[in-house]
Order: sequence, then C-alpha cells, then structure tokens
Amino acid sequence: MLQLYSKHMEILAVVGTCFIMWNILSFLLFLYSMIQQYVIPCLLSRTKHLRQYGEWAVVTGATSGIGKAYAEELASYGVNIILISRNPEKLKNVSEAITATYGVKTRFVVADFSLGRKVYPDIKEALKDVDVGILVNNAGASNDYPQFTTEVPEDKLWEMININVAAAVMMVHIVLPGMVQRKRGAIVNVSSGTCCKPTPLLSVYSSTKSFIDHFSQGLHYEYASKGIFIQSLITYFVKTNLTELGKFLKSKPYFVLETKEYAHQAVRTIGISQRTAGHLSHSIQED
Repeated sequence: MLQLYSKHMEILAVVGTCFIMWNILSFLLFLYSMIQQYVIPCLLSRTKHLRQYGEWAVVTGATSGIGKAYAEELASYGVNIILISRNPEKLKNVSEAITATYGVKTRFVVADFSLGRKVYPDIKEALKDVDVGILVNNAGASNDYPQFTTEVPEDKLWEMININVAAAVMMVHIVLPGMVQRKRGAIVNVSSGTCCKPTPLLSVYSSTKSFIDHFSQGLHYEYASKGIFIQSLITYFVKTNLTELGKFLKSKPYFVLETKEYAHQAVRTIGISQRTAGHLSHSIQED
C-alpha cells in the first residue's frame, strides 16, 4: 500500500511540475508578446515608418470615437487624412480641426454605409489616383440595447450587416489594388472583443465582428508576401457612442479607455502585430 501511495505521489508530482512549467511558459510568451507590441514601439521612431506606407490614410466612421481618434493620431505623425462618414457638418468640422492642429492635408467623403452598395461608386471616384497608404475600417453599428435576435428590427439587422461587414469588404476592394501595385500599405480592420466567443443578446453584432477578425486573418495570408500589412484590431471597452457604461465598467477605469488614449497606443502596433487588442490593458483582459 505504501509503495502504491508513493507511485501516486510521484505521478502527481510530475503532473504538477508539468502544469507549473506550462503556466510559466505561457506567462513568458505573454510577456514577450506585450514587450513586442507595446514596449519596443515606444523605443522606436514610428513617424518615418508610418509615412512609408503612403501619403494618405483613409479612416471610416471618422467623426467620433475610435475613428476620429485614429485620424488625429495618424495626423500627428504627418500622414494626410481622408475622412469618411455620413454627417457632412461633422466631417467638415473634424477635417478643419485636424488641419489646424497637425498641419496636414485633409479631405472628406460623405457616405452612409447603411445604404448598401450605391455609396461605393462615389468613394471609388474620390480615392482614384490617391496614394492611400493606410486604411482604417472603423465604421460600425450595434444593437441599440441587448435583445434576442428575432426582436431586433429588420432595418437594424441590415444596418449592422451593411456597415460592419459590407463596408469593410468594399473599402478593401477599392483600396487594396493600389497598395498591391505600389507594394506597400497597411489595413486596420476594427473588430471587437465580442468576436472571441458567442455573445448572447448581441449575436448579430458579435458575429459581424467575428467576420472582420477572420476576414483580416485571411487577407494577411493572401497579401503579406506582397508587402501589405493587415491587422485585426480586437477592441474591448473604449468610451464611444456605441458603448453604454454600466456601474461595473465605471468602477474599472483602467480597462475602459478614452479614445485618444487607446488610439495613441494602438497606432503604434501598425506593422508590428497582425492581431492585437491595441492597448496593454485590453490585452490583459483578452488573456
């Protein structure tokens, strides 16, 4: 009996050692990833690197939230900005503010992606012969509040599909050929932490974001060898118009970021991380 007990203890010791080693290895890999994504970029000059992609960046959903913050952050590196959104007055105001603050050229295109394919000929014409180096597919739509899928109005379902899925695909289809021809370019597709697992009561929204994540990874395998960097940006809670912050989230200020704070770190991951949460605090949530 004592001998059998001893063998059991030896087995448990081996299993325990393997478990500890696995966790140490996982932690070291996580630490390496965080250093690669967030520490090294802070030590390097990113201005020249970002501008090497091209003279212009196109940002969709650019009049508020993450899109506006991305446009401002890219402009701070000296990249000219083309804003695309649905509100002409807001586009004009943001465009003028970016030019005044950062001294870069700006243009804007009025487009309501919820209307479907009829908006794309105008966008294609506006971007013709433009050296687009960076595309940020940020435009997004979500449920007005959590609800069962069959309770979501049909118009809202089409809005999420047209804005979250079709807009990203069509913007890539418009911009990517020029990047391939020039053998340089970067595309950032804004996904969501909801893409990582089923999200009841936000099923359609989370599924569209899962599409964006898979779409980005597929594009990476197709075009990385052609000099194109494709990134899936998996955001968690950022203070935007799409985010309703409850008491729990308000009590976790480090994990709920201001858009400017988020974009400042996320832009630094362009060219470095193909699939990222964009910010150290969001990467901690992801893991």
